[in-house]
Amino acid sequence: QVQLVESGGGLVQPGGSLRPSCAASGSIFSINVMGWYRQAPGKERELVATITSGGSTNYADSVKGRFTISRDNAKNAVYLQMNSLKPEDTAVYYCNAHIATMPGYRYLEVWGQGTLVTVSS
Repeated sequence: QVQLVESGGGLVQPGGSLRPSCAASGSIFSINVMGWYRQAPGKERELVATITSGGSTNYADSVKGRFTISRDNAKNAVYLQMNSLKPEDTAVYYCNAHIATMPGYRYLEVWGQGTLVTVSS
């Protein structure tokens, strides 16, 4: 069994910062891409940012210059530094990872349970 556990969401004022984190645990051989997605009320889930095991990153246009994704391969963890937060960033943020549990096994997509980020004054 493999699971992703997120933490670090919460309530913040516009212009503030948060740094959610996500750690993978269980039977893990290798993790390829890790990322963050978000889903606002009444909207579809959307990509926020991804990072490969080598450190290559990709961001949604709406967060470029404000959010930074990073990972610690030794800890099987991924982080999302969110600065200059706006009310439209309010959403449930989900951690995502592609994980192989054994050598030669295909990578499986795993989701965390989500952490709520609310940006409001």
